[in-house]
Amino acid sequence: MPPTPSPLAVFASFSGTGGVERMLINLIRGFVDLGQAVDLVLVRAESPHLGRLPESVRRIELATNHTLLAAPALARYLRARRPAALLAAKDRAGRTAVLARALAGTGTPLALRLGTNLSTAMAGRAAVSRWLRYLPIRLLYPRLDRIIAVSAGVAQDTARIARLSAASIAVIRNPVITPELAAQAAQPCPHPWLNAPGPPVICAAGRLQRQKDFPTLIRAFARVRAGRDCRLLILGEGNARPALAALIAELGLADQVALVGFQSNPYPYLARAALFVLSSAWEGSPNVLTEALALGVPVVATDCPSGPAEVLDGGRFGPLVPVGDVQAMAAAMAATLDRPLPAAVLRSAVSEYEQGRSARHYLEAMGLTP
Repeated sequence: MPPTPSPLAVFASFSGTGGVERMLINLIRGFVDLGQAVDLVLVRAESPHLGRLPESVRRIELATNHTLLAAPALARYLRARRPAALLAAKDRAGRTAVLARALAGTGTPLALRLGTNLSTAMAGRAAVSRWLRYLPIRLLYPRLDRIIAVSAGVAQDTARIARLSAASIAVIRNPVITPELAAQAAQPCPHPWLNAPGPPVICAAGRLQRQKDFPTLIRAFARVRAGRDCRLLILGEGNARPALAALIAELGLADQVALVGFQSNPYPYLARAALFVLSSAWEGSPNVLTEALALGVPVVATDCPSGPAEVLDGGRFGPLVPVGDVQAMAAAMAATLDRPLPAAVLRSAVSEYEQGRSARHYLEAMGLTP
C-alpha cells in the first residue's frame, strides 16, 4: 500500500534499556510494515534498542537533554516538517507536545501513549508532591486529541487523575509479539543452567529497582528451593544489584540464584525456563509476562496494578498472588511447576499483543488508517 505523504512523528526520550524503548521500536517497525512514514524525534538517544530502528525512519535529535525543555525545538520541528500527527511516549513528552504545538501555531493532532499506573507509583509520596505531579496533567491532558493506554487499569487510573471520562481514553495492547520473536528465542542461550539437563530453572526479568520487587521473589524462591532442587535467573540491570546480591548471599543461595545482567536478546532464556515469575509492585502492562506466554512458558504474577490480571484473564492463564506476599508466591510457584498449563493454551492468551495488530490500532486511533 502507498505510504502516507506526511510522516507520523514519534516523540520520545531514549535513555536506557527498558521496556518502553523496546515497545516503541516494535511499534515503529509495525508502522513501517503498514506503509506509514515515520519521523523519530528524540530528546535523548542513549539506548541499544535504537539499533533496531528501520532504515527508512528519519531520526531527528533535538538539541536538549530534558524533555520539558524541548518544547521550543519541537515547535520548530512541527512548523518545518508538518507531520500528519505526533505520538508522544510517556507523560512528560505528552505535556511538552501540548506546549510545543501552542508555540508552533500548528494544528498537528497529538496523541499520548501511557504505560504506567501513576497513582500506585506515587502512593508513597507526600500529598503536596502528588498534587504537584498531578496538576500539569489536569491542565494539559484535556488539550490532547487522543490518549492511548496500554491496559484498562492504566486507562482508569489516568482518567481518575486527569479528571477525564474513561471513554475518552483508548486501550491498545502493546506490540509485544514481533514477527522475529520465535527466531530470537531459538538462538543459543549463553547460560549453562539452560544448556544441559538439570533442575528446573525459574526466570525473571526487569530493571533491578524497587518497582520489580525482586526481594520478594528471591525470598519466595528460597522457600520453593527448600522443598525441591531448582534455580533462579534474574535478567536485568539496575541500582538495586548490590542489595539483591547481599540478600542472595544472606539466604545462602549464591549457587542457586544468578543475576545475569541486561541481555539484548532475553528470549533464549525465557523460552528454556520452566517457569517465569513477575514479582512487580506495579506495572502498566507487563511486556515480559506477555512474551513468556507467547513462548508457551508457564507464569506466576503478582496481582499488581495494573496489567497482570488483564493478561492472565483473572488467573485463568496463571496464578495471581498479592504484592509482597512471599508465602503466596512460593506456593503458586511450586504448584505451577507441578502442574503447568499446556503451551498452546498459554500462547492463546496473548494474541491481541501482536506487533502488526497493535500498530494498526494505533494508526486508526490517530486517524491514519493504513
